[in-house]
Amino acid sequence: MLTTIKSKLYSFTAAACLLGAVSCKKDYQNPGAATSDQVFNSPKGMMGAAVGIQRTFTLNVTYGVSNCTGLITGETFLLNPGNLSEAQFFQGGVAVDNTNALLGNIWSAASKAIWDADNVIRASAQLADRGYAAGLVAYASIIKANAIGVQSMYWQQVPDTIGISNAPFIDRVAGFNKAVAVADRALAGVAANPLTASFLADMPAGLNIVNTLQALRARYALFAGNYTVALAAASAVDLSVRSTFNFDAANANPTFTAVTSTNNVYQPIDSTLGLPMAVRPALNDARVNFYTSINTAVAPRFRLSGFWVAATTAIPVYVNDEMRLIRAECLLRQSTPDVNGAKAIIDAILQQTPAQDMNGVGANIAAGYTGTLDVPSLLTEVYRNRCIELYHSGLKLEDMRRFGRPLTERKRNFFPYPFRERDTNTNTPADPAF
Repeated sequence: MLTTIKSKLYSFTAAACLLGAVSCKKDYQNPGAATSDQVFNSPKGMMGAAVGIQRTFTLNVTYGVSNCTGLITGETFLLNPGNLSEAQFFQGGVAVDNTNALLGNIWSAASKAIWDADNVIRASAQLADRGYAAGLVAYASIIKANAIGVQSMYWQQVPDTIGISNAPFIDRVAGFNKAVAVADRALAGVAANPLTASFLADMPAGLNIVNTLQALRARYALFAGNYTVALAAASAVDLSVRSTFNFDAANANPTFTAVTSTNNVYQPIDSTLGLPMAVRPALNDARVNFYTSINTAVAPRFRLSGFWVAATTAIPVYVNDEMRLIRAECLLRQSTPDVNGAKAIIDAILQQTPAQDMNGVGANIAAGYTGTLDVPSLLTEVYRNRCIELYHSGLKLEDMRRFGRPLTERKRNFFPYPFRERDTNTNTPADPAF
């Protein structure tokens, strides 16, 4: 799966992946797989379980949200209407119903990731090596926080507890706050028990534990409207380090496998990235050439590139400029807005060349921001840059809501609850109208 996992972990990973089958049932166990005792009886068994959680999340949730959000927000267009789930998202509105397979898979895979992460977190308490245990908790918490955050982006209410019958639901803002709390606890554990050399040796390459936890705190605190926490967390992220989900040829980048390599599902709209005139990229914005490529031989002309260009291309858990844009937004939304501070951050983002960015994403616009210096104008500029910098990341729908974009710019606002949840949980809320 991940390029640098030690070979001796593969057997643990396979067993861990089988611990919980994705299903509508509240019991995520698979009676034909390895037992919890077999998997969780050693540090490496627990690491294998954690790697399995990452695999579940990247192949299902990371892929699903970029796919569905792109189609519903106009970043991409559908190539083949025979892809029925994608066709529903491309049409939007009531066409996206409780039977949508992509939507149901995001719900179940996120729920499974939370369930399995909780198992790793509980099991780590038995380890004598407290640094290794803190690392396992932190690693599992990265996926757990992200899974809670994704469910809170897509649904108006989310389960308060995974794996129990008739789980109660909480408001999505409470879900975002819960994701922040997961990251908070993990960071406190690592601060008290620093990561050991043995944990770092077993940990798959790509992820930076502390930076990623701070980045997720920043993202989901921002979504919850807690700008003080979001600003502090974004400022704590080391922008000289990248953090990624890595892939190899045998366990490939899922978007490349399903989309880029086939040219049979969806592709980018065009160089506008699906943005209306007032906020679309400048003609000389180099970020467009990062995220898209041109095919002059076979339609469509614009093709997906960037983090989905090859089987082994890593997908960032966050791009570094997401953190800078969070800082700029928080400066503008605080009780006494700092217009000049926000403009300085935006200027730095726009002036950055691709070579200066850890992920190769740079606008290379020497003039920087030349618009009006007031809070509404700069917030619009933050939104515009988030749409470009974070293209196809799955975050655009949440941004559309937060920035009050017109409903006409998206094909749906929130999603219905999959029947696999509704049929087994009488507490499932009513579906949204749009």
